Amino acid sequence: IFEQPSILADTINAYYDAESSELNFSNLTIDFSKITKISIIACGTSYYAAMVAKYWFESFINLPIEVDIASEFRYRDSYLPENGLSIFLSQSGETADTLAAMRYAKQKGQITLSIVNVKESSLDREADFSLQCFAGPEISVASTKGLTTQLTILLLLTLHIAQETNRVSKLEISRKLQLVAEIPGRISEILNNVESVKVIAREVAQARNTIFIGRNYIYPIALEAALKLKELSYIHSEGIAAGELKHGPIALIDENIPIIILAPQNNLFEKTSSNAQEVAARGGKLITISSAEGNASLKNLSKYQINISHSDALIEPIIYAVPMQLLAYYVAVCKGN
Repeated sequence: IFEQPSILADTINAYYDAESSELNFSNLTIDFSKITKISIIACGTSYYAAMVAKYWFESFINLPIEVDIASEFRYRDSYLPENGLSIFLSQSGETADTLAAMRYAKQKGQITLSIVNVKESSLDREADFSLQCFAGPEISVASTKGLTTQLTILLLLTLHIAQETNRVSKLEISRKLQLVAEIPGRISEILNNVESVKVIAREVAQARNTIFIGRNYIYPIALEAALKLKELSYIHSEGIAAGELKHGPIALIDENIPIIILAPQNNLFEKTSSNAQEVAARGGKLITISSAEGNASLKNLSKYQINISHSDALIEPIIYAVPMQLLAYYVAVCKGN
């Protein structure tokens, strides 16, 4: 977790030259103007990275975008048109379901692109094109730096495709790249202030169930946060889209369940705040993660808070993933796992 600032700087530098303000995907000789559909396929944490990427692609690229769980993809009769691009994410590059899904896509005539952390892995070798994460070895089964490097590459790839297809002006691309360059420093800030996470971890470690809530780009991070807590602490956890709370899951809320709301201060903050009020009205043990200003407005509702420096919505999924990794880690430590 603490390696991420330097590793993300290395990953960004591999695909973006800050001096010339140019993206570097020279090995990716795909004519994106001819691509008819993009499918992103993965398992587990990588699948949640794919879900975030769908939001990015839809914001910048005027193409049909589909995200699929690898183990489901090859058992569906999915629409795979000529000149379709299938992107496969895997930290190890050896994920069996993802590898089988890629072979199926190749049989269906798709252009294949893998994003892997291990060079010369099966996915790296067999894909038509491959991009490497520069995370170094993932020691834990629970992916941390693997996730954030995947997200960073997917964001840079989104900007590259938008530039290649003239969807976004060069000036706007340059502005977005400046935001990407901020990511390592913003994550360093979080890692230098972990005490609030440790306090919350002691509370969450007592729970039998937890719920994470997020909207838009942050919804997949809520799902990922729940997965991390399950993997490391063995506490049952769910990730829920904030707007879905009232469609059933709100029945689960009582004073014994920590409800962690990821509420970056963006254009959907007020909507997420209303969900926080719904939870508080039912006696839920509310934990909010937002900017200092956002948390100040939620202070009367939440028992605990984690402050994250306000940033552009584009990079928030990468930044908000890190305190969730820390939370899962410290809860596991509290439980003696």
